[in-house]
Amino acid sequence: MRNKTSIAPGALSGSAEEVAPGLARTEIAFVNAYLVGAPGGPWALVDAGLPLSAALIRRAAAKRYGDGARPEAIVLTHGHFDHAGAALELARGWDVPIYVHPLEIPYLTGKSDYPPQDSTMGGAIAQMARLFPHGGYDFGDRVLPLPADGDVPGLENWKPYHTPGHTPGHVSLFRETDGVLLAGDALTTMNMDSWTSQVIREREFHRPPAPFTLDWEAARRSVETLAGLEPSAVAAGHGLPMSGPHVAEELRSYIARFTPPSTGRYVGRPPRADEEGVRELPPPVPDPLPKKVAAGVTVAVAAGAVSIVLARRRGRRR
Repeated sequence: MRNKTSIAPGALSGSAEEVAPGLARTEIAFVNAYLVGAPGGPWALVDAGLPLSAALIRRAAAKRYGDGARPEAIVLTHGHFDHAGAALELARGWDVPIYVHPLEIPYLTGKSDYPPQDSTMGGAIAQMARLFPHGGYDFGDRVLPLPADGDVPGLENWKPYHTPGHTPGHVSLFRETDGVLLAGDALTTMNMDSWTSQVIREREFHRPPAPFTLDWEAARRSVETLAGLEPSAVAAGHGLPMSGPHVAEELRSYIARFTPPSTGRYVGRPPRADEEGVRELPPPVPDPLPKKVAAGVTVAVAAGAVSIVLARRRGRRR
């Protein structure tokens, strides 16, 4: 699992890759969902991929657990569209609850949208995020708060940790028996700011998806919390899993490199949110892209005009 790079072969295939005993990953385009639990026993789905991906997840579950198998529950690390997109369809089909941290509930019960993404800091994921939605969902009474005692149905030996920063109610899951960590988007195991990394998926610890991360100080503290667990394997929402004897050390050393973007709407001033959702947003910051696009269009038009003039002149000389 510690090969340095890999081009993901299973995207959109509905297959599941064994990450650790009792844990399998299914990849849906650029995001991961996890089937937690050994075949033959109780299991849960952690994160539910993109909208319209329910059939892929059901297929992966059927291959792992058998036709007609249903989980004890769906657990969402947070409610962004790429982690909760198929949650309601799956929950209805399986007739199971959806568990989230209490601070995530307003975004999944129609009370609040997430703050709009901020693509002004640049980078690959920031530019792609211009096309992504930021609205919340209304899953109604399917949504339940994670039990306060940490006893989550289908997740025996797994403990949820509140790891805010990316979203207010973000959680990560840790299995103490063997040190396996499901980090959600508290961090990534690829550089999502790099266009090259979007293809080769080089395994490295990197900051959470920047345009959707709301509180960078909280995000740093959350990574420190996860590093303190000294995991033996880390599987995140984006990127390929990392494991081996040096993973805990690599995660600790990553904290020294953890830096927010140099600019951005939420850098230094996070939104104010509570159990009712977003209360206050910082003002937008200037976005250089429209000016760059306008400048590029102007240059292209000017170049086209010059080409037409030169072509006409050549025609007159003939």
